[in-house]
Amino acid sequence: MKCAETGLWSYYLGINKGENMKINRKFWIAMLIFGLMGQIAWVVENMYFNVFIYKMFNATAADISNMVMASAVVAAATTLVMGTLSDKLGERKAFMSWGYIIWGITIISFAYIRSVTLTIVMDCVMTFFGSTANDAAYNAWLTDRGDSSNRGKIEGINSMMPLISILIVFGGFMSFNLDEMSAWKTIYYIIGITTTIIGISGLFIIEDDPDLKPSKESFVETLIYSFKADTYKQNRYLYAILLAFSIFGTSIQVFMPYLIIYYEKTLMLSNYVLIMAPAIIVAAIVTAVYGKVYDKKGFDFAVKTPIILLIAGYMMLYASKNIVIVFIGSMLMLSGFLCGMSVFGAKIRDLIPENRSGQFQGVRIISQVFIPGVIGPAIGAAVLKNAEVIVNSDGTTSFLPNANIFSSALAVIIVLAIIKRKKLSEE
Repeated sequence: MKCAETGLWSYYLGINKGENMKINRKFWIAMLIFGLMGQIAWVVENMYFNVFIYKMFNATAADISNMVMASAVVAAATTLVMGTLSDKLGERKAFMSWGYIIWGITIISFAYIRSVTLTIVMDCVMTFFGSTANDAAYNAWLTDRGDSSNRGKIEGINSMMPLISILIVFGGFMSFNLDEMSAWKTIYYIIGITTTIIGISGLFIIEDDPDLKPSKESFVETLIYSFKADTYKQNRYLYAILLAFSIFGTSIQVFMPYLIIYYEKTLMLSNYVLIMAPAIIVAAIVTAVYGKVYDKKGFDFAVKTPIILLIAGYMMLYASKNIVIVFIGSMLMLSGFLCGMSVFGAKIRDLIPENRSGQFQGVRIISQVFIPGVIGPAIGAAVLKNAEVIVNSDGTTSFLPNANIFSSALAVIIVLAIIKRKKLSEE
């Protein structure tokens, strides 16, 4: 890469003289479009499928919890198996590209769904292809292409994607009346077609790591590698970080499935998008900058700030319904969430044994998705069991999430803070 090509943005990304040659312009283009589109699709699932079944089918808190939990189980199993398969074959590009192509087609199918049960079933089908493409292949690809000199930088940019995608989705959804099925049909077509197009582009722009080779072990040996006692003994600190990450994620999943409903229905913020947009922008900037803190200061130092930001955000969201306090609390919460994802993600990638990135995506997704996705929503549903109920214009009833989701999330993150202070340090 010639120095003349280097601008401010290129300099920040590291496209300059002396940069690891694995990290070139084509890498950043592929990472940005696949990372962003993948997160847009996940945001629609994680934050708006709940709204979809709430508005269209009067789903209960238990329905929402069941959908999140079912998706988490499928995501974990898929990432484990398909991540192992990608290691066995020595291939990421095909899994990413074809996975996105089919992922987009499954998203379109939601335009024709008319029940909670079918939504849950198709959510699991969609999750299989999404997790194959994104959770397994894309994340293994990022691990393959980075190294200890740029891991925090890559994770800082990659961890911006969820917030940027939230901003895009929030802004895009403003033009739709989400109380009408026709609006959802249009949304699913737009997201699905775009995801498929991105997948097609990957056939031309994605480059696998030249050092990636097919595993010589059998598929079963490769599959069980990260669950073997010897593997655990050799990577104790990695598994400690994964456990901490699962606690972090559980805290997020206590409130996240109900967040938009809380803003719109409980706080009566019909313009919640306009309120949340500045908070999202600030959080995205903080996350991008904070990735370099990890590179310079290491995990033990970098993980403290996200925990503090989450605690402060939760306390403010629980204590007040004032629009200014809600804005500040949301900004702190989102900043803590994404900075934490960046720090944990970078540390996990640094600790994964060389040439084992695909196999470890399974235990990573168990930590990041399965445990939080099963325990978090269950806690949220439990605290909302006796939530206030409203009567809709058609005579049906719907629950109203309350601020207890934030106090419960606070309790979980405090557990992590205690563990971090007493036990979570590298030997």
